[in-house]
Amino acid sequence: MGMAYYLSKKLPNVIANNIEQCLFETLGPSGVDDWNKLFYVVHPGGPAVLKRIAEKLGLGSDKLKASWDVLSEYGNMWSPSVLFALDEMRKRSKEEGKTTAATEGLEWGVLLAFGPGLTVETVVLRSIAVDSA
Repeated sequence: MGMAYYLSKKLPNVIANNIEQCLFETLGPSGVDDWNKLFYVVHPGGPAVLKRIAEKLGLGSDKLKASWDVLSEYGNMWSPSVLFALDEMRKRSKEEGKTTAATEGLEWGVLLAFGPGLTVETVVLRSIAVDSA
């Protein structure tokens, strides 16, 4: 039978208008304020959500590529979506021969997950060096 759910048209703007505050609260103590110096694993909740996050944070065009790829391939799978994006980034990094599990070869990043009632989970990630052999 499946489940039917409906996302408010306001959702992308609500997320975008609050995402920077989530990052400041999480990364502020470390002094990070240039969002393009991080890699991103974002819950692919929909095209408008990803577009608005990228716009609000001033992210480069490839910063959310793993999330876009998962959205294109599988759609929004609710909770597991962000884990699929994390795995997509790991696989692409390996294919591209990067030195870390992050596709851009960066050491630090964030995982952003969105849930019911509009909860936001922000997790700091540290990519480890991978064996290129």
